[in-house]
Amino acid sequence: MPSVVVIHGPNLDLLGRREPEIYGRTSLQEINAQLARFAEDCGVALSFFQSNAEHELIARVHEAGHEAADWIIINPAGLTHTSVVLRDALAAAGVPFIEVHLSNPERRESFRHHSYLADLAEGRISGFGADSYLLALQAVINRFDLKT
Repeated sequence: MPSVVVIHGPNLDLLGRREPEIYGRTSLQEINAQLARFAEDCGVALSFFQSNAEHELIARVHEAGHEAADWIIINPAGLTHTSVVLRDALAAAGVPFIEVHLSNPERRESFRHHSYLADLAEGRISGFGADSYLLALQAVINRFDLKT
């Protein structure tokens, strides 16, 4: 069974309450539940991880590499624009990944326009709220050639 690790970065534990006009009203628990149902229907093993600590996110990326996960779906949140070490961890893990954002960084403040991860990512999906995660999972499933 193909395996996918979904990693949520800083402040995403506040989804549904934090700036809902930007990030929507869907909670992280609701997003994870939607993804879990979809993955189960498609025969994909999914695990979830969220942390507000950069070193914990890096450790989870390392772990995904050690456990030979097939894919990572990651929303690095604000670390997108600041974390060279998260980039290095993703490069070292050797697991293909999709970068996900709820909002569209290019439509926001100029400091959000640069991603340290974009050139390593297989793809980026942003601006579709909670659906950004589902679109990323669909893209991964398409790579496994599984029926949806």
